[in-house]
Amino acid sequence: MGALQAEIERRGERIFDLVDRHPEPLFSKAGFYQRMMALSMRDEHFKVQLFRFVDVLASLHRGTDIVQHLDQYFADMRNGYAPLIRTGVRAAKIVPWISGQFLRWNVSGMARQFIAGRNPQDVMKTLRKRRAQGIGFTVDLLGEAVVSEQEANEYATRCLELLEHLGRETRGWTDPLGKNAELFPVVNLSVKISALYSQMNPADPADAIVHLAPKLRPILRRAQELGAFVNFDMESYAHKNATLELFRALFTETEFRNWPHVGIVIQAYLRDAEDDLRDLLDWGRRRGTRFAVRLVKGAYWDFEKIKSRQNGWACPVFLQKPESDLNFELLTRIMLENESIVTSAFGSHNVRSIAHAQALADQLGIDRGRFEFQLLYGMAGPVKRALVEMGYRVREYSPVGELLPGMAYLVRRLLENTSNEGFLRAKFSENVAESELLRDPADLIAEGPNGARHVEVSGDGASLDTPPGDTYENAPLVNFVYQQNQDRMRQALEHVRTQLGQKYPLIINGEKVWTDKTIASINPSFPDNVVGHVAEAGIPEAERAVKAARDAFEKWSRTSFETRCRLVERAADIMHRRRYELSALEVFEVGKAWAEADGDIREAMDFCRFYAHQMRLIGRPRLTQHVLGEESYQHYWPRGVAMIIAPWNFPMAILCGMTTAALVTGNTVIMKPAEQSAVIGAMLMEIFEEAGVPPGVLNYLPGKGSVMGAHLVDHKDIDLIAFTGSREVGLRIWESAGKTREGQRELKRVICEMGGKNAVIIDADADLDEAIVDTIYSAFGYQGQKCSACSRLIILEEIYPRAMKRLLNAAASLRVGNPEEPGITVGPVIDGTAYKRILEYIDIGKNESRLAFQRADVPQKGFFIPPTIFTNVSPKTRIACEEIFGPVLSVIRARDLDEALEIANGTEFALTAGFFSRSPANIERAKAEIVAGNVYINRSCTGAVVGRHPFGGFKMSGGGTKAGGADYLLQFVVPRVVTENITRHGFAPETTPQYRDEFLPPR
Repeated sequence: MGALQAEIERRGERIFDLVDRHPEPLFSKAGFYQRMMALSMRDEHFKVQLFRFVDVLASLHRGTDIVQHLDQYFADMRNGYAPLIRTGVRAAKIVPWISGQFLRWNVSGMARQFIAGRNPQDVMKTLRKRRAQGIGFTVDLLGEAVVSEQEANEYATRCLELLEHLGRETRGWTDPLGKNAELFPVVNLSVKISALYSQMNPADPADAIVHLAPKLRPILRRAQELGAFVNFDMESYAHKNATLELFRALFTETEFRNWPHVGIVIQAYLRDAEDDLRDLLDWGRRRGTRFAVRLVKGAYWDFEKIKSRQNGWACPVFLQKPESDLNFELLTRIMLENESIVTSAFGSHNVRSIAHAQALADQLGIDRGRFEFQLLYGMAGPVKRALVEMGYRVREYSPVGELLPGMAYLVRRLLENTSNEGFLRAKFSENVAESELLRDPADLIAEGPNGARHVEVSGDGASLDTPPGDTYENAPLVNFVYQQNQDRMRQALEHVRTQLGQKYPLIINGEKVWTDKTIASINPSFPDNVVGHVAEAGIPEAERAVKAARDAFEKWSRTSFETRCRLVERAADIMHRRRYELSALEVFEVGKAWAEADGDIREAMDFCRFYAHQMRLIGRPRLTQHVLGEESYQHYWPRGVAMIIAPWNFPMAILCGMTTAALVTGNTVIMKPAEQSAVIGAMLMEIFEEAGVPPGVLNYLPGKGSVMGAHLVDHKDIDLIAFTGSREVGLRIWESAGKTREGQRELKRVICEMGGKNAVIIDADADLDEAIVDTIYSAFGYQGQKCSACSRLIILEEIYPRAMKRLLNAAASLRVGNPEEPGITVGPVIDGTAYKRILEYIDIGKNESRLAFQRADVPQKGFFIPPTIFTNVSPKTRIACEEIFGPVLSVIRARDLDEALEIANGTEFALTAGFFSRSPANIERAKAEIVAGNVYINRSCTGAVVGRHPFGGFKMSGGGTKAGGADYLLQFVVPRVVTENITRHGFAPETTPQYRDEFLPPR
């Protein structure tokens, strides 16, 4: 055993000895709270339901509602406590107005376990008690979720008021330890950066700094005047880099450069925490003034893990607790070894981590008065007392705020306290041996069942883990948190800008074909800028393309499915290589914001790989039944020549998806992109040519839909039409394809995906922090130009006033502008025709209902439509029934859920729908009753992911097909069964293979 480990154990044993002199349970408040937490640690399902009930309780105001939710969350418990729980629920129903308030009072007690006061006046009672115990404070104002700039400004005002109150009430207070007091002001304020700006975007830290700095400077100036300390809290990984940049930028300014009483948090559970800390120390030395670092493990572990898995990113946090503990000790050493420039605050309840900091400081000769320990209010009281008794400075992190804004903080504390790996649970609840609690975390990692799992991470934050075999996995989104990804996107924009204005030919039978006419694709942000000139196909070129596709069909249809799968997978690889370039082109040609453009390219890659995966599943003939003496195999043949007609709003994804589905199933293709996105179509053709598509198998044919497109729809040699677009055009294609033409060999199959008039319902108990943010994105993301966009918002009467206030303020805070700039949410609509049509609908809305909001500050140049919200909308008005396809939202008030569902289902469309609620019963009802192809609960109603959310609607939204679904390829093929009598003179094989090789002609 090394000397340091021996000293850690000695000091840890000393702390435990002092702790045991004043024993108390893990949870300092006894009774209801302690019993609930104890049960949570024994039953995971109960824990989940309890935390969900706690989360919703603050939004419930009637006793009947509280008891109703209690019943929904706990009535189906199946653990040993189920009879007791069910008895309690039945009793609560008898007098709900009394039992509801009793439950609220008890859960409020749970909140008071962790929240030091409701307001500045209230928190002072706690701070005075702690002062008497020799414990200092840092006060944190709860309310991290802001959806608008009004809420952000209110938070800034409350920070200033809190600072003033603390300064006034603590006048004459001195540092509890009494030495090195110049490093540790009495008044210490922790600030949540995300609560000061509602539009923080990881892709645009510069914008965050521009908006945050003016709000922070008055707070910092007043703190300087009061002799107070200000600490920047660290929250989710998405905001980490912006917070660090903001900290360095502000405290390099002349006004604050020489001020030492500022600090920032470093989270030890982050894999890149060491790099961040060393960068801060380098900056601090250049600045020449001390600053502080609060070192913590991190409180968003569950969130970061979920978010990274959903988006295909490498997880930014360590996946094993001992890894975080070990990193904490590494960072502790770095901080103490740089004590000349950084004041250390160690935020941990883990006695091993605390003892390590003490022992290391002593080994380095650092006086115990030059650093401090910070612990959370309401937790680990005996540890705080022990540290004070040992002569260390202790500061308590003291949140202040009302129950509702504090709910997210409360749930994080509950998760922390009941975590299987939590130190407090191990020590105070499960009585784990002290020797085990003081072990070196490096030993614990080594003893893991498979050792520490270090996910390999690429430079742009994508996971390099590969799935086994041919298991399908979505491509990761680009994570614009990383500076290198931001730089690559900017470089791609500059590169593509130099390529604008080029000419692109048709591609027929592998040959470039030029025509007299061209289609000019323009930049909707700057209509004077031409993105490219694309040759326009007429009827002669259409005939030529049909002949090329028909001639190529015989050989391509008899090409092995594995060859076809590899072709589309090569195309996906090329897209991956050109990903930023293609995204940049979408910014210019169709006005997509960075993340929207990247999402479209990701979806195109996903379609290629997913359909290849699906083709491998259905490509081999499959035995229908095992019957002795006979083998009967079903397999699929391609239909023939496919006409692909794609829209401009997902210019790469939808065009690629329909094309890939046709190609991988053995059809030959005539690919007609939308005129507005014809250059992106040319890029897709270029990609498939590089991938090795044979001549005639894929033909690129942009042109006028009313001329060339209509001719091909009616053509006798077109066997299949895959269309995504407007209802008007879709119904015309559907009708035309139903007519049999002279010489036609096949009944035409039409895959028709059209528009929607999608509704989102906000239930009375919905989490408005989530509902407003997701609804705003669903309605105004990509200017509302998604068939899945929310165009009707149905709000239950009970929550209507609160929801509307936050909705309107959130809409007013949206970033509107040129999508070349990172972080823009609302850009231009696609062209002048759309611009004119949407404005006409806005005029209709002004006559039919009340204009509640319309942005005034939109760019004058370009096709920019201001985000617009109408209220007092009748469900039968035109703006509530007709697809507008722009940033226009109709808000409808509903008496109750019955009426809300009736309104939601009351249009001719059935594409997507959303429902926000925390009532399990209402959620189940929405799942069963909402009429839509894709129903989304407690999330945005846009953003379907291939394979995960097969996408498509019915009624007047489409024919019921599901793009990105397991059965989508079956639309492109005809089933065929081959049966053979395998009996010879009374003899037959006992077994027949489940699958056999393809039926292919001899080479």
